[in-house]
Amino acid sequence: MDYKARRTFLKRLGQGAIGSFALPVFGNSLADHWNAEGLTKGDHTSEAYWELVKSQFDMADGLHYFNNASLGASSTNIRQATLGFRDLLDGFPSKYMWGGWQKEKEKVRESVANLFSVDAEEIALIHNTTEGMNLIARSFDLQPGDEVILANHEHPSGTIPWEVWQETKGIKLIRPELPLLPNSISELTEIYKKAITAKTKIISMCHMVNTNGMLLPVQEVSKMAHEKGILVAVDGAQSAGMFKIDLHELGCDFYAASSHKWLFSPKGVGVFYAKMKSQHHLKPLMVARGHTDESIRRLENYNTRNLPEVLGLGASVDFHNTIGAEVIHRRSYELKAYFRSKIEGNDYFTIKSPALDDLSSAIQVVEVNGKDVKDIKEKLWENYGIDCRPMTSHGLNALRLSFAIYITKKDIDYLVNALQELS
Repeated sequence: MDYKARRTFLKRLGQGAIGSFALPVFGNSLADHWNAEGLTKGDHTSEAYWELVKSQFDMADGLHYFNNASLGASSTNIRQATLGFRDLLDGFPSKYMWGGWQKEKEKVRESVANLFSVDAEEIALIHNTTEGMNLIARSFDLQPGDEVILANHEHPSGTIPWEVWQETKGIKLIRPELPLLPNSISELTEIYKKAITAKTKIISMCHMVNTNGMLLPVQEVSKMAHEKGILVAVDGAQSAGMFKIDLHELGCDFYAASSHKWLFSPKGVGVFYAKMKSQHHLKPLMVARGHTDESIRRLENYNTRNLPEVLGLGASVDFHNTIGAEVIHRRSYELKAYFRSKIEGNDYFTIKSPALDDLSSAIQVVEVNGKDVKDIKEKLWENYGIDCRPMTSHGLNALRLSFAIYITKKDIDYLVNALQELS
């Protein structure tokens, strides 16, 4: 490359992603696409609109995917955006890994913060919920005899960090048992209230349990805990993106979520919230140059990381906002109600998720009476192409069904018909 050509090449890179490197992901480009597709101004009450949303996801031929609670899919444009970022990174690795995307990364942080109605300085961009729960559990210098409350429906990624980092030091883990089908929020809140003692330092709880989709009363427990000087950490893996969440309103101190489920982001990126006045409790899991940074960014300082996935999260939030958080919230509950209306009263089935909207949403768990859940799961896949999760813990012998926004009422009809044939 001669001197003039080299200067032209470097000037182009210095101006940002332009020319052959152009990939305007944030702002008008994806918005224009989704607007042209009809996602922006469509009739959200029409099933035709949700068929259009479904068309944004390129699922395998013949697959009927009701397993979003295990792992979500990214829409086609989110995938394309992430691949474009990866191509850009590999075109000039050192530029984009260390500083070239600083503004874009901060825009992702701001977008996530706005989604959860918090300040950007309260959001760290991490890898997944497991990392977030480890970060919390390892940060505290608890003393032998101190207590941490963890109810019996917590995910292993929410319990193992406390077992490894704190229980081995003599900290006592209190494991109250939650009812499978509570009748009210107060019934659950009372269980946490009774578990609190003078030695309780932290309550760690799911926002939505992965076992049967039960919603736990984070707001009520946080208010009660803070009156006693107790901190509250929340595993939000199954709630973030399913319905509208205001983290300041919830009142918890910490909230960790994997955005690759209900926000449909690339895999290996997650969200961590720490209330401003509670951040001083936290210590980074990993330290590198810049570890003295007092901002929340110290918790995500990995030096080299997969930034295309982080920026892909920005595209995911754009997609979420294009449809609308309120619209998605209503759709989640609409699909829940539609499914239950098809199943309730049928003697062949028992729904094992709470009925009230305050206590469950777009994850519903159903038992096919008299049938082994693993056998039913396999037959659903082999005979109908339906993928879902069999749940066997906590006395469950039931299928966990996820109703993400790419699920239509027609899909639910197909699912219910299959269940009826197998019952």
